[in-house]
Amino acid sequence: MIRIEGLTKHYGSIRALDGVSFEIRPGEVLGLIGPNGSGKTTLFECIGGVLPFDAGRVDGPRDQIFYLPDSIAPWPHQRVAWALDFIEGYFGAASGMRAGVVDALWLSPLLGQRLGELSKGQRKRVLLAIALLTSRPVVLADEPFDGLDLKQTRDVAAALRTGAREGRTLVLSIHQIADAARVCDRFVLLSGGTIRGIGTLDELRAQATDLGARGTLEEVFLALT
Repeated sequence: MIRIEGLTKHYGSIRALDGVSFEIRPGEVLGLIGPNGSGKTTLFECIGGVLPFDAGRVDGPRDQIFYLPDSIAPWPHQRVAWALDFIEGYFGAASGMRAGVVDALWLSPLLGQRLGELSKGQRKRVLLAIALLTSRPVVLADEPFDGLDLKQTRDVAAALRTGAREGRTLVLSIHQIADAARVCDRFVLLSGGTIRGIGTLDELRAQATDLGARGTLEEVFLALT
């Protein structure tokens, strides 16, 4: 669906991305894994068209991508129900889609609250609902589990998996490796702005040959980076 080739981005003398190449396949949940400062947000901003890059290319239907940044707080004085109404109307969400998203993300108790009054975890769930209601086939979500407790993380992971089963392609930037292992089909390991591994967990284990077949995603990441 989308192919990233040789993507490079400099900030002065700092090379935030250094020849990054991988593909995003239709209907998958792809995890972009790396510590803070590894280049994940810069990469998402380049793919999503928010940030110009210095070299490389992004091939594919970029107008079909919805990029959800981390830690944004839109429409603070509007209520959650208004935000969902607006997104549903603007993007023309499929009939019945809203009810399923609201149920999956436990948003019914929040519909009457103003977005500016929500906790970080509550706002994150509302923003994910907005992303899912856009009906765009590819969603880039930066740190979708940040601010969520364990139960909320599991609920959100289940909602994202449901979206993938219904044909959505999801690319999730995640620094908590246990969360990534729970929800993603494939992984792109990013460290210092460069790709250190790409594939399923089994494929990454094969690349980290000294770990054998039982290494966790965390162990594989540490071995490859």
